[in-house]
Amino acid sequence: MIKVSVLYPNQPGARFDTAYYFAKHLPMVVSKLGAAAKTTSVDQGVAGPTPGSPPAFVMMVHFTFESLSTFQAAFGPHAAEIMGDIPNYTSIEPIIQFSEVKI
Repeated sequence: MIKVSVLYPNQPGARFDTAYYFAKHLPMVVSKLGAAAKTTSVDQGVAGPTPGSPPAFVMMVHFTFESLSTFQAAFGPHAAEIMGDIPNYTSIEPIIQFSEVKI
């Protein structure tokens, strides 16, 4: 099992439209990935490690897939549309992490 994480670092002056993200972008991505995505979870940053500090990430979304090749087969045909929608909700360049799920 692999996890695909898309992380949006908290950057001063950056724009992130959560309304658009939840109403338009995320449903589109989930629809395009279809049943290949076994789970989807979203974390919205609220705070950093010390009181009053900002979160390291504004938003994080995590998808699980049976394998990297399963992800690639589901994402590849829709990559341009999914990636092309990013400027509609954020000025942040996302960090993408592929991980092997151990537990």
